[in-house]
Amino acid sequence: MAATAIALAAPLTLGAAADAGAAGGHLIAFARYTAAAPTEDLYVISPGGGSPVDVTHTPTISDVMPSWSPDGKRVAFVRHGSGGAVDGIWTMNSTGGDLKAVPGTEGASDPAWSPDGKRIAYAEPVGTQREIYVAGLDGTPATRLTHAAADDLHPTWSPDGGYLAFSRADAGGHSRVMRIRLSTLAETPVTGSGSHDWTPDWSSGGRIAFSRVDASGFAHLYLVRPDGTGLHRITAARAHDKNPSWSPDGSRLVFTRGGSDDADPEHLYLVRADGTALTQLTKADSHDLEADWRR
Repeated sequence: MAATAIALAAPLTLGAAADAGAAGGHLIAFARYTAAAPTEDLYVISPGGGSPVDVTHTPTISDVMPSWSPDGKRVAFVRHGSGGAVDGIWTMNSTGGDLKAVPGTEGASDPAWSPDGKRIAYAEPVGTQREIYVAGLDGTPATRLTHAAADDLHPTWSPDGGYLAFSRADAGGHSRVMRIRLSTLAETPVTGSGSHDWTPDWSSGGRIAFSRVDASGFAHLYLVRPDGTGLHRITAARAHDKNPSWSPDGSRLVFTRGGSDDADPEHLYLVRADGTALTQLTKADSHDLEADWRR
């Protein structure tokens, strides 16, 4: 069963969301499911609030992990077919139409659109692990970037397109943020070994936000410079905060809070980069995940 949009006060149309987005900042795309409707759809919402708008309607297929194109005209996402098979990465226009498969991405996850709009980075299974690849949208063959005996996930582009940051999970259950230079494939650790660091996102201003399960036992949001300096925490609630995504100007983040189990809703929140002005954005009895703020 497809997830349904929540009926709030504002008209439930994409045009209404776009108007609100123009007033309050670029739209935020995210995936939503509920306990009653576990198939995920993609939604968009204005950072100013209002009604989320359902832009995919797929009763037997889950659409997850949205990533905006730089010009805001298209969204890349992962489509799961019936039975849990991963059908790969697709793109669509911002209203959910003009669907196109990205060639050679069957089984892939974590799409990230490049700043020049010509490529998509993603994680691809290789044997029992996943590695980072980059594919051109013109159909040129994909390039494998990483070759580690570990799971490499959730790539994010530097503003100049010269680097990717990603999370690397080892066999011991730890994960750290790594950086790779695309011209040489030289890799550099950004965060330390023995950490539990996930879902990095690189801002236009050059900082990397990520989610860390720290000594509290909860996942909190942290910021770090790409060279590994300036590490500091910006959320500290007794809750799980994950999947941060930067606003276009690098001043705020949207992220998911909650979700200790399926009975615990997960909502989108906004926070300034200094940790102030925390605001709850979605409030439905749902799981709202993997937000991407249109740059």
